[in-house]
This record gives sequence, C-alpha cells and structure tokens, in this order.
Amino acid sequence: MGKQTKSIEQAYRLAKERYAALGVNTDQALKTLAKVPVSLHCWQGDDVGGFENFGATLGGGLVATGNYPGKARTPDELRADAAKAFSLIPGKHRFNLHAFYGEFHGKKVERDEIEPKHFKNWIAWAKELGVGLDFNPTCFSHPKAASGFTLSHPNKAIRAFWIEHCRRAREIGAAMGCALGTPAVTNVWIPDGMKDTPADRRGPRERLVEALDAVFAKKLNPRHNLDAIEGKLFGIGAESYTVGMHEFYLGYAVQHQILVCLDAGHYHPTESLADKISSVLCFVPAILLHVSRGVRWDSDHVVTLTDELYAIAQELVRGGYLDRTHIGLDFFDASINRVAAWVIGTRNMLRALCFALVEPHARYKQLERAGDYTARLALMEEAKSLPFGAVWDFHCLRQGVPVGEAWLAEVKAYEQNVQRQRQ
Repeated sequence: MGKQTKSIEQAYRLAKERYAALGVNTDQALKTLAKVPVSLHCWQGDDVGGFENFGATLGGGLVATGNYPGKARTPDELRADAAKAFSLIPGKHRFNLHAFYGEFHGKKVERDEIEPKHFKNWIAWAKELGVGLDFNPTCFSHPKAASGFTLSHPNKAIRAFWIEHCRRAREIGAAMGCALGTPAVTNVWIPDGMKDTPADRRGPRERLVEALDAVFAKKLNPRHNLDAIEGKLFGIGAESYTVGMHEFYLGYAVQHQILVCLDAGHYHPTESLADKISSVLCFVPAILLHVSRGVRWDSDHVVTLTDELYAIAQELVRGGYLDRTHIGLDFFDASINRVAAWVIGTRNMLRALCFALVEPHARYKQLERAGDYTARLALMEEAKSLPFGAVWDFHCLRQGVPVGEAWLAEVKAYEQNVQRQRQ
C-alpha cells in the first residue's frame, strides 16, 4: 500500500468519525453515490458536429466557440475519447447520442430514414464498456430546420418529415435500451421560435401539440425507452418567441405522464432549477436533468462547483429523488481539451452529489420541524466546512480512478499521444 493511499484512507477514517457524530453514515453515502449514473453527452467531443456531412450550419441557437486542437473527427475517435473520459470518472455511467452521430458510411441517409442499424457500433461499444446509452432526435443543422421551425412548421410536409424523424429516434432509443438492458432516455428538443415579436403565438403551439401526439402515438416498452421533452426560454434567432417554452412542455408532460427535461441553462438567470425539481415531480413520474452552466445566457459552459450545482444535488438528495431523476450533462466548450471538459464536468456533478449525500440533512429537517430555524441555519453553515474532500478522495480511490488532480496528467498524455496526432 502506497503512502498516498494510506494518507487518503486515514483522512477518510477521521472524516467518517466527524460525520458519524452528526448522524451521517459516509459508507452508505458512498454506496449510494456509486450507483448514480451520469450521462455524458457526445456533442462535447466534437463541438456538435455529428457525422452526416450535410454541410448545414449548426443553427438552432447553438454556438460552439473555440478551436482547441484534437477534436474527434470520426465515430471511432469520439468513442476513444469518451472511453478515456470514462476511465477517469468514478462509477459506471452512460453516453448520450444525437441522431446525426449515426454511422452512415459516406451515404446520405435522410433523418426520416435513420434506423437502429446506423447505431449498431455504438451499441456494441456501450455493451463492451458496460455503460448505458441515451438518445435525441436532431432537429437542427438541417435544411428543413433553416426557417427556425420543425415540429411546429406551418408546412405540413416539413412537419411530417420531423415527426417521422422523432418517431424513428424513439425506435432507436428502444433498440439501444433492449440491447443494453437499461432504458434509453430519448429526449425531444426543438429550436422552434422567432427572432422578433410574432403575430400568432397560438398557431405554432397548437401544431406542436398535434405533432407531439403523432410522435408519441406508438407506445414503447418503458424497460427499453423513456420519453422526455425539453423546453427553453430563448435561443439565438428565437429571442422573442419560443414555441416549446417550459410551461408548454410541463403541461404536455403532466397530461401524458412522460418525463420533462429541466436544463440548467433554459430559464431566466434569476430562476433556480433546483427549486423546480420538487414541484415538477409532484406531477410527472420522473425527470431528466441537463446540467450545464450558463454565463450571461444559455452558453453551456463546463459544469463547475457553483452554488446552483450544489443546490441541484442537495434537492435530489434531500427530496429522495435520485431514483426518479436521470442526470445528463449538456455543455460544449471547444476552447479547452474536450476530454478534460467531460472529466471536469462529470466529476463536479458527482462531487456535488457526494457533498449532498454526506450532509446531515436528516438533522436539518428535524430542526426545521421543531421550528428551530436558528439552529438549522447554523448547522447548514457549519456543514460547509466539514471534511467532505476526504470522503470524495476516498470514493475515487475505491473506484479505481485518479485522486485529486492526478487525472490531468493522463489527459495531457492522451492529448500528446492521440489527439495531437489528428492534425
């Protein structure tokens, strides 16, 4: 046993005793943490490029900035990068694919023609790694999305195209879930909206209801596929009107009892995503989280340990919602090493959950029920300086991944030996 290992284990024993004095079982907390999967998003690895090669611009209010060398150019490169990231993150996790990341072997396969066979290599890769897959229809970066409308488009033929695309995406998600033995969350997000004030807000929303009804008409086995819908506040080119806003999708999800996706960047900056969790879960069976970090707008920065991230993790733990929440990440930073971005964001999500799991939240609730708000506040503040870092380090050690910043050396070596060779 190395000196560092002994030091980490000793620090954990002391932390365990400190937490035990407050009624917290850190061993149980880490057992719970080890079972929480986070879905890493494919689009961080290649700047939301995909593998269709249609030549369409990104669009849909999406912007990936930066030109850091070494981005993945092929499915094999993207899989290799993701596998490297997985190896540096404690626990078993998932991978989230967009429809235009299929393997089409140089052929032009329209989005209303995609099939599970275009994702067979992704399924085989996930099975080999022992990870689950999630899925998304890609309703942007396509000529039929250039007007800013897809499922709510006034042209019936274009609506039919996107309806069929989303139907096929659900079937692909179900095929993934069936093959891997864990349901894929297939999340529908569309960019539909207007740059300036619309004359008709009602029409597009009524068309969207009809389109969604058609998309979800076929019932799929929930052991294979779980449907989710995602709203947004605004996007570039849709600053004045977003067809699928939060209230629209929340109403639809409640009516049809499907998942609603809460994205950390899709609300007004003064709104708290954490505060929405307990409200939404009163009415829907489960939720999907897209955890990102907005800076001034929905800019999808790499997840860091912000107060908002802690608040999300605390709400999931304090409310007992971990088994009803599917956690995914959603950012794309092309200005730094893309594998490092995955590792930083995912480890931070898990670190926030670790912090929440070892809080003495049962004690908080006891004090609150007793009306002792003074003691509640005092304990919440004191808990912020408890030896949580020692618990996290021990978790990484036990999960067989680098402790502290040691993972960065592996990413640097991978960049030098693999990513830099792509130039």
